Amino acid sequence: MTFTFDHIHLRSPDPEATAAFYERVFGAEVIRTPQRIDFKLGGQMIFIAPINEPTTGEAPSAPYRGLEHIGLAVTGIDAVVADLKAKGVTFTMEPNTIRPGVRIAFLRGPENVSIELLERTAV
Repeated sequence: MTFTFDHIHLRSPDPEATAAFYERVFGAEVIRTPQRIDFKLGGQMIFIAPINEPTTGEAPSAPYRGLEHIGLAVTGIDAVVADLKAKGVTFTMEPNTIRPGVRIAFLRGPENVSIELLERTAV
């Protein structure tokens, strides 16, 4: 199974727990430095910004926890979804075709983060 990034924006009140989720579910490589915890997924570095502001609101009012969504390009979306469901992942949208050659599904990550799985095929 291969994941590559399409897009991302991320914030978390618990960077360690957030990194652990991405490591367990997607096989991300967690990278710890004295300043922060990050991870690498599909060749992309993901910087986990901690939430330090006491006024940070719940999603979706800005600024908010989590991210707009992460877009992961996949091949064989139905098999990928089945594998992730076996790992206990909750899906908020089952795989569906949004236009010819493009199928998507959405799952829920830490802090109610929306993660898109995206499969593009030639039409």
